[in-house]
Parts: sequence; structure tokens; C-alpha cells
Amino acid sequence: MANRRGLQALTRQASAFLSKNPSLQSLAVPPTFPNPPLNTLTSTFFDILTDTRPATRYAQWSHSRYFSSGTRDHDNNKGVEAEDDSEVDDEEEEVGESSDYEDVPESSGATVKREYTAEEKEAEAEAIGYKVIGPLGENEQVFKPYEPVFAVVQIGSHQFKVSNRDSIFTERLKFCEVNDKLILNKVLLLGSQSKTIVGRPILPDAAVHAVVEEHALDAKVIIFKKKRRKNYRRTKGHRQELTKLRITDIQGIEKPEKIVNEVPSNAAKKKQEKVAVPA
Repeated sequence: MANRRGLQALTRQASAFLSKNPSLQSLAVPPTFPNPPLNTLTSTFFDILTDTRPATRYAQWSHSRYFSSGTRDHDNNKGVEAEDDSEVDDEEEEVGESSDYEDVPESSGATVKREYTAEEKEAEAEAIGYKVIGPLGENEQVFKPYEPVFAVVQIGSHQFKVSNRDSIFTERLKFCEVNDKLILNKVLLLGSQSKTIVGRPILPDAAVHAVVEEHALDAKVIIFKKKRRKNYRRTKGHRQELTKLRITDIQGIEKPEKIVNEVPSNAAKKKQEKVAVPA
């Protein structure tokens, strides 16, 4: 139906145009079109519109028709595209200018690690609560047998009760590697079987020696966030970096002497059994 209405409108316009121009009366234009099938209508309609051959019948029909997309819209689109191109060119020029001012080498990464001096390393380690002595020697024997002495030390913001040959996990300690010897300076309390020494808040003459055994990662912790009725869900995982320390010695308190209990021999036991008991 739409195609037929379009054809009828075209015929009316053509007849009106020919009536106004008497020089074109020789063109035989029927007043109306018959009603052929719809397929033939659509084919003839599109053939007329898309015909670009230099035909003599339509040569003098010079006026153009504009459909939904007119030249004005096309010109406006061209203007918008030209503005976008100019903005892109401006941005490229700005990037080029900035790259001239900032000479960043390609080998450097996005994050530049800060380089610490020896004094800064010592100061930060002391603030945390330890001091790095150096690597452990191959033939050096720092591990001693168990002694009944304990200490409470502070490393960072955590406190640990340790004894000789104990192992503890702390947050990752900087400026130390595996098999490095450490001295834990922040000793809060020392204790033994006979006495206890409490610091105010730190014992200046006490020290706890340790060895770095490994740097590891803690078990994964899942962080899940949700806002109801907002379609908001976020899931993240975190593994805390840890350092394992082995306690080798505790200094600053008198250690009790080892009491050796003599075990009686088998011969002495037999002699005691043979002694006669008077009646």
C-alpha cells in the first residue's frame, strides 16, 4: 500500500509539472498507473529512482528530491567530524609537546623503587624493632639447647612471647634476606624460674637474637563486599607477606644452671636389694 501511494503521489507531481511547462507536452505521461502486482510495482519504482543512464525522457526533469537524510544534515555531520578531527589533532600535538618535556627511559617501569641509604635502612629497622647484623656463616653454630628463659618482644605493632629455639611469623621485614642474623631490640619483659624483669617500657640491656628462615605468604583471605538492591558485588583476595624468624638466644637475664640428676647404676640397686633387714 505504501508503494502504491508513493507512485500515485509521483504521478500527480509529474502531471502538475508538465501542465505548468507547455514545452514538455510531447512527453506522454499517463494520468494514472494501472494496478499491477506488488512485486512489479516495487521493481519499476526502484528502477526509476536508481536509473543513472543519460535518458532523453528524464533529462529535462532536473529538480532533485530529498528524503530523510538531507544535505543540511550531511553538512552538519561533516562539520562535527571536522571538529572531532581538529580536537584529535590538538590532543596529539599536546601529547607530543609533553613527551618532549618528559624524557622517560623505556627500560624504567611505571613504579620507581626508592633507594635507601645505609643510615636510612638502620633508622627504619630500629623503628620497627630489629637490627640486621649480617648473613649467617656456613660453619657458624648459633642454635643452642633449650633454656628455661622467656622474653616478650615487640616487632612493629605486634608483641610475641618467645623462648630459645622458638619460631614466629611476623609481617614482612624489609632490608633482610634469608639466613640473615637479627637482633630484636624492643624487649618489654624478661622472665625465668627465679625472677621477672619488666621494662619501662623497654629494657635497654636486653636483646633477643634471631635468624631469618624464610619469606612466605599467609593463607588467602577473601574480601567480599555487597550492597543490597544495588547490584553491587565485589570479591577480592589478599595474601599477607610474612617473615619466619627462629629465636637463637635471649640475653639480659641470669640463666639458671642446669641441675644434673645422678641416675643410680644397676650395681648399686642390686647391693641395696641384698642388704638384710634385721628382724
